[in-house]
Amino acid sequence: MERNRIKGKNLNQHYGKTIALCIMKTSDKQIIRNLSFHLKANGIRHIVFSPGSRNAPFAITFDNDSYFKTHVIHDERVAGFFALGISQTLNEPVALCCTSGSAVVNYFPAITEAFYRNLPLLTLSADRPKKLINKGHGQTIMQDDIFGKHVMKSHSFDDNSANSESNNEIIQTMLKHLFDSVKGPVHLNFHLNEPLYGIVDLSIDEFKAEQMLINETRELKVNNELLESLNGKKILVLCGQDANVEGLNRALSEFNQSTNVVVLNENTSGLYDAHFINCIDRTLNAIDFSNGQDFIPDVLITIGDAVISKRIKAFFIKNAPKTHIAINHSDIGIDLFLRLDVHLKVNPAHFFEAINLQNTKTNSINFESKWKSIDLVAKDRLEEFYNIENSNTDIQVFHLINQYIENKTIIHMANSSVVRYMQLFDPIKTVRYFANRGTSGIDGSMSTAVGSAISKPRQNHVFITGDISFIYDSNAMWVSPFPSNLKIIVIDNSGGGIFRIIDGPRTSDQLENYFEAHHKSDVKKIAEGFGFTSKVVSDHHKFENELIDFFQNDITQILIFKTNRTENPLALNRLFKFLKNA
Repeated sequence: MERNRIKGKNLNQHYGKTIALCIMKTSDKQIIRNLSFHLKANGIRHIVFSPGSRNAPFAITFDNDSYFKTHVIHDERVAGFFALGISQTLNEPVALCCTSGSAVVNYFPAITEAFYRNLPLLTLSADRPKKLINKGHGQTIMQDDIFGKHVMKSHSFDDNSANSESNNEIIQTMLKHLFDSVKGPVHLNFHLNEPLYGIVDLSIDEFKAEQMLINETRELKVNNELLESLNGKKILVLCGQDANVEGLNRALSEFNQSTNVVVLNENTSGLYDAHFINCIDRTLNAIDFSNGQDFIPDVLITIGDAVISKRIKAFFIKNAPKTHIAINHSDIGIDLFLRLDVHLKVNPAHFFEAINLQNTKTNSINFESKWKSIDLVAKDRLEEFYNIENSNTDIQVFHLINQYIENKTIIHMANSSVVRYMQLFDPIKTVRYFANRGTSGIDGSMSTAVGSAISKPRQNHVFITGDISFIYDSNAMWVSPFPSNLKIIVIDNSGGGIFRIIDGPRTSDQLENYFEAHHKSDVKKIAEGFGFTSKVVSDHHKFENELIDFFQNDITQILIFKTNRTENPLALNRLFKFLKNA
């Protein structure tokens, strides 16, 4: 059975018969006007602008149309991640629009992140006419296909052919990749002739764009050979980032009721069940691998995108399961353990629903209890550790933060050590966790959080970051108005603390200068330079009191905890040794 789903709204549905006769001001560039109709027809509402001159036709068109929600962000790199934050939170396409030249290049970090996370970002770049490219004109580079393989599709339009019927067909074809089962960024480049500021009066019903029609297959038949591979086997499901789709949590929880099934989960997956193993590294560290075969599955099923845990990657590379099934519409990143047997391009919720109907559960195998008993012991040991640990270190701060996170908060985690520390603590069922793990870069994490907070103004958002990520993306604080529902916690260890934790850099003579890159920048002064009030704490006892006040205060503020950079890795090692003795 197939079900048709309409994306977006019909123009007549949006405007109604009365409003359809009204006149509005718009650009005299027909191709830009037509583009706006296509975006409306397909429900693309949020447009993130970076100021410039050559993209004036876009600004005139979108600003004069009340359908669109426009945002103006000066820094293009910030703008790119800001748009990504809106897209990931609302689960819908968002458009970026910039002038010509290096402006478009500054979108590249966000575009690559969107590509590896299948997020639908639409880049609309203004360009000079083709005849002027590489002729010495200012703010002019080779923008055609500039993002290469990091977008699903790209196309350049010539202003002179604006009335061509084929342009409308091309635009609609390009937009399709924002809604497909394998979504991703799309780039449309527009070679525009001067003048750029012409305005015309437009009747809203001048042009009718078609809506995107998406066909979804709701039934999935699982072949007998695949069913046979699951019968009587130890099965482990590993959930990567953004794994959750409608119905998956329920179907996976039902599948996990069998004693031969274990579900390993990270907070970035969007999934939760108390019976899942929700802290992979914490549990793996407590396993006695002298009996390691008891924990190796016969069948590994992976869903979602990036997996944070290095330990689980090393575990499965060393202990390859007999069968690895990847369930993902995308071809990218599915063979994580270099041992892929089956790739199913299906909806994971439909897969597990189908499997549940087949009665393949095998309750004679106690695979789940072996994993879960270790997980529960490790959780108890973690609490015991904090009863005896008394240090002003990163791990102590994260313990306190996780104690006071409120229900229904949206948590944004910066990369490197922050996102890894957060995996040691059980996720909260009603809390959503985000991190830019597509490319795992240091850039854009605060900008992403700002975009997300603006798109969900009635929810509390907390951005947790290290000092390097905070400083690197500090222009995110330039966004105005800054969302009052976003709070920022900075764990300041005066450098890239991750390099004192991972093997290799921590024993290198180049640790301080080249890897950790110890610095003397003042996080508080940077925040104050953007007009933010902030507090600095260096004692974890005082931090707890400040944290309580921080979460109860409605005013946007930044809480900074300064930790001991040399003591941090020692405290983490103490924790893992303590868990190991569970």
